[in-house]
Amino acid sequence: MGGSLPQVSTFAGPIDSLYNVILIVTGVAFVLVEGILIVFLLRYRRRPGQKAAYVHGSRQIELAWTVGTGFMLFLLAIYQYRSWIDAKLNLPDESQAQVVRVSSNQFEWNAIYPGADRQLDTADDIKAPINVLHFPLDRPVVIHLESVDVLHSFFVPALRIKQDAVPGRPGRLWFQATQAGEYEVACAELCGLGHYRMRAFVTIEPQAEFETWLAEVAARQQ
Repeated sequence: MGGSLPQVSTFAGPIDSLYNVILIVTGVAFVLVEGILIVFLLRYRRRPGQKAAYVHGSRQIELAWTVGTGFMLFLLAIYQYRSWIDAKLNLPDESQAQVVRVSSNQFEWNAIYPGADRQLDTADDIKAPINVLHFPLDRPVVIHLESVDVLHSFFVPALRIKQDAVPGRPGRLWFQATQAGEYEVACAELCGLGHYRMRAFVTIEPQAEFETWLAEVAARQQ
């Protein structure tokens, strides 16, 4: 994952490391399993003059691969624990972050920013144009995610964030971007016939440029 996409959030590196470890572990398991399968197919294939014999199996081998697999998954769970906590549970203080509400519906994304009072759901909220999302660089961003119709999923691969938007169940996610640019956002759930069109771009820019853009959007909606 990290080889084809830029790492533009603070937890992109640890998440990519986790993916690489899982890829190595599952790759080794795949080679071992398929290698044993090929050996058995060749060694015990049907041959003239040989009769197949029924073998019940080995309790010791069954226990070994069950316990071994469980222990491997337990180690992976421990390894990923810190990355999961940082990305999903350790949300920053919203008073020090840029808060944004991202609302999803068939088939678009809508971003709403707090106005001068820095509070959502007040008269001075700023609504961005459809499928236009801007976030500041080098500052924590907390997204209040919601869906107004069906299940959607807010997915920005470059930021390594992905969160389902469930109707009637608002959620929150966060990130801190480390590199300015424009990055694709997509819906990662099959949300209807127009799912393929639910595509937008996130613009990451310095704080001053972000505030200028936000002021321009606020002026247009007055």
